[in-house]
Amino acid sequence: MNSVWGSFRRINRITGWALFLFSSIIYLITIEPTVSFWDCGEFILSAFGLQVGHPPGAPLFIMIGRIATLFAGGDTSRVALMMNALSAISSGFAIMFLFWTITHLAGKIHGKGSEIGKKQIPAVIGSGVIGAMAYTFSDTFWFSAVEGELYALSSLVTGLVFWAMLKWEEEADQPTSGRWIILTAYIMGLGLGIHRLNLLIIPVLIFVYYFRKYEVTRAGVIKTFLISVTALYLMVFVLIPGVPKIAGWFELLFVNIFGLPYNSGLIFMVILMIAIVSYGIRYSIIKRKVVLNYVITAIAVIMIGYSSYAMIMIRSSARPPMNQNNPSDIFSLSYYINMEQYGSSPKLYGNYYSAPVIDVKSIIAGYNKIDGKYKPYYRPDYVYNKEFMTIFPRMYSSDPEHETAYKYWGRITGKRYSVSSGSGNETIICPTFGENLRYFFRYQTGFMYLRYFMWNFAGRQNDFQGNGNSIHGNWISGIDFIDEARLGKLDNLPDDLKNNPARNTYYFLPLLLGIAGLLWHYRNNRNDFWLVSAFFFMTGIAIIFYLNQYPNQPRERDYAYAGSFYAFSVWIGLGFMPVYEFLKKYLREHLSSAVAFIILLTAVPLLMAVKNWDDHDRSGRYTARDIGANYLKSCAPNSILFTYGDNDSFPVWYVQDVEGVRTDVRVANLSYLQAGWYIDMMRQKAFDSDPMPLSIPKDKYIEGVRNQLPVNSRLDKPVPIRQVVEFASQDDRKYMIDINGRGDYLNYLPANKFIIDVDPETVLSNGTVKDYFRDRIVSPMIWEYTEDDAFKGDLAIMDLLATNNWTRPVYMSTTVPSSQYKGLDKFFVQEGMAYRIVPIKTERPEQGDFGMIDPEVMYDNMMNKFGWGNAADPDVYLDENNRRMLSNFRRIFGNLGNALLVAGDTARAVEAARKGLEIVPSSKLPNDYFSMSLAEVLLRAGKKEEAEKVIDDILDYSREYLEYTVSLKPEQRFGLDYATGINMQSYLDLYNMSVKLELDSLTRKIEPEVSNFYSLLYSNK
Repeated sequence: MNSVWGSFRRINRITGWALFLFSSIIYLITIEPTVSFWDCGEFILSAFGLQVGHPPGAPLFIMIGRIATLFAGGDTSRVALMMNALSAISSGFAIMFLFWTITHLAGKIHGKGSEIGKKQIPAVIGSGVIGAMAYTFSDTFWFSAVEGELYALSSLVTGLVFWAMLKWEEEADQPTSGRWIILTAYIMGLGLGIHRLNLLIIPVLIFVYYFRKYEVTRAGVIKTFLISVTALYLMVFVLIPGVPKIAGWFELLFVNIFGLPYNSGLIFMVILMIAIVSYGIRYSIIKRKVVLNYVITAIAVIMIGYSSYAMIMIRSSARPPMNQNNPSDIFSLSYYINMEQYGSSPKLYGNYYSAPVIDVKSIIAGYNKIDGKYKPYYRPDYVYNKEFMTIFPRMYSSDPEHETAYKYWGRITGKRYSVSSGSGNETIICPTFGENLRYFFRYQTGFMYLRYFMWNFAGRQNDFQGNGNSIHGNWISGIDFIDEARLGKLDNLPDDLKNNPARNTYYFLPLLLGIAGLLWHYRNNRNDFWLVSAFFFMTGIAIIFYLNQYPNQPRERDYAYAGSFYAFSVWIGLGFMPVYEFLKKYLREHLSSAVAFIILLTAVPLLMAVKNWDDHDRSGRYTARDIGANYLKSCAPNSILFTYGDNDSFPVWYVQDVEGVRTDVRVANLSYLQAGWYIDMMRQKAFDSDPMPLSIPKDKYIEGVRNQLPVNSRLDKPVPIRQVVEFASQDDRKYMIDINGRGDYLNYLPANKFIIDVDPETVLSNGTVKDYFRDRIVSPMIWEYTEDDAFKGDLAIMDLLATNNWTRPVYMSTTVPSSQYKGLDKFFVQEGMAYRIVPIKTERPEQGDFGMIDPEVMYDNMMNKFGWGNAADPDVYLDENNRRMLSNFRRIFGNLGNALLVAGDTARAVEAARKGLEIVPSSKLPNDYFSMSLAEVLLRAGKKEEAEKVIDDILDYSREYLEYTVSLKPEQRFGLDYATGINMQSYLDLYNMSVKLELDSLTRKIEPEVSNFYSLLYSNK
């Protein structure tokens, strides 16, 4: 090895570690100091207590996270910070490996080994720095790097695997080079315990091997492609689901046939696998079959990595407080790994959304442990009309909301089919295959991938979640005529869109540099170009194909494609080379490297850093933690709190499980309550909260029974709820109905009006009803169930209300959808961010959104107990999710203020209204429709000047949006119905308020504007 090559390797190594240090510091400076919204809370508490999170699990990430949490030093308030730091440091390592990947590829083109020239070193190093730093400051990667999610570690695994295979390529002629292949396989196996999308790089690795070991021919490329696709298929669809499936066969044999204990078949299979692999390795060594040895050893180390899932079974068997799906046996683990609770989307062949069902079959869904045996339970398997089946199905969900979106994105006119049904013939529209492809290209590829790609390399419009309209979540470039051609006028954008911190424009510079690098790479090394292209494709378009996403996703999904953006950043780095080579024609070689580096560093990474800093800096933000705590602080001691979604559950679980906030409250997620395993989980003590009081035996709610209970109201009069629960719990068919005349029996509810006993003295003495509401108690309480069907979770709630007998407070969070109330909202009293179920009937909401308000309890909670996570700090960035949550608080404070006014407490009503305006200033969250109630409180309390300021803000905000909407072409107004409607509603509500409160000047001001906007927006409809 000559001194030049040695010098290059030393500089390369030092620069890589320097970039790791630099990027890690950037991410550590900007990490969120506590829990974030979405899945972060669940992952952090899973790591902290080695608990079992949602399928398919991430056991290795959880175990590594557990080690990270130990650095909190026993301070539970720093646990989330340590998990976030794990993401930051993992991301720093990913940047380091990206740098080394770029310099490897660039160095190969300029020669390898001792052939690299001294003058070429700065260019190769410079290309690596430019590409790595561009990815450091890219939108998607930076977002994942500063929160306690698994995608940062997953990106590290993907980058490390690719780099390790390139290291094998570098040393392929050495006798010890095979160690890199085994290392690559082992890392991929470990990656299964983080995220299985890492497997999509398998074809890339196989092509690295082919290009290095064989002469490239067309036939060879085709053969390698087929091998790589087959290997990927076997890994994703055979190995991962197949291992637990085969273990299940042994388990059934050993337990159900041989009568041995649970898990005996699993243990036998593990021993058998170890024996087979050991024999295979020994045989390959004796027979000197090198390739066979590599294959068997690679499979062995992959399985060692995959064995991290043993942690899931072990911890599930310990029954931790969070034990999702209870995967304590091989069958529930298989169900868990395959994410069967979420259903599946067809990949190669399946139905369209409008396909009529022509038959329903029953197939085994899983097994329950009963009396020392495994007994199967079943699920329906729908058979669809063949006319509505297609290859490559993209539009498959029958959800009405999804159907509407399919029609928009696919521009569906379809083909009409006459189909016979129980009520005669009906005409059903079936999309054409062309429309199916149009949806794939417009929505799945264009909106759910290319939009994210352009966010990272062209620019981002704002941080609002996109739904296809022209004002939220699109990509922009900063070049007005290009952006206006797609999205409409820019000169009169509403201020909160124009000044959104996430409005970042790069003027296509990263994209153009990446394209330059792509073309240069193609010209200079086509084999490596195809490798990076395969990496780019498999972590981008291939994921689109695999996920087959339905429209209107609950959140942005750009994090799924971070690997694709990683690959493109390789080309951004290589884009340095054509610029350097161009400048070399006019400048000396060493000078051309420096000039190219300064120009490109400024034009791409530095530009991205400056633009992205303000909306990726989460330092000082504690909103998710405090909002989670606020839900718990809304509840009385030893209560039960029902939540529903991710963002009203995960932060709550986090603050309770990790930081120990209100551990006396039992938190139950209504979405999970439909599963028997979750009901079983609710029946065990957790922390300081007692088990949920339920009377139904376990065998009445295990998986596969009472999933749906039709409401067949044969009785006109109300029935005691205890009798209804007991009736629905019977296994005798005389308590069931045949739902289709074919012998398919289901339990049902014999009534839709339930009597819940109420002892007025008991509910007064235990605080269920405050003494000042004594006269409003109803005894008994008659609950009219409002749905046609009940489900397992509804039966559990009925059982709870019957068994609890008002001994423990029961709440629903204010974010639970009204569709989940099932008529209980008439018995709500709001005490903060939760509604308490009480025996007081409110036919129409009083001051609040549902039921009534207890102003005394609610005032104390919201004014004295709640925290707001530094939301008012002007230096703390609030993204759209945080702003949406906080705007909801303004409305709740307004409801509280109105309740206090009704109670005659004007002073505290004003305090509540002012607090609602103070928690987040209008400079960060403009006063809009959700501030209306605050303005009304201030007006009614005589604070006219303060109220007029809020009203002016609301009018300015609504006027800006409506004027902008009017300026758009009709086709550019798609998806703006909600924004238009709510801003028109602001005008109408202010107008009605001005009339009611006799504010003549305000009435005169608003009336012509209302008429004008209504005429412009609705007169032609």
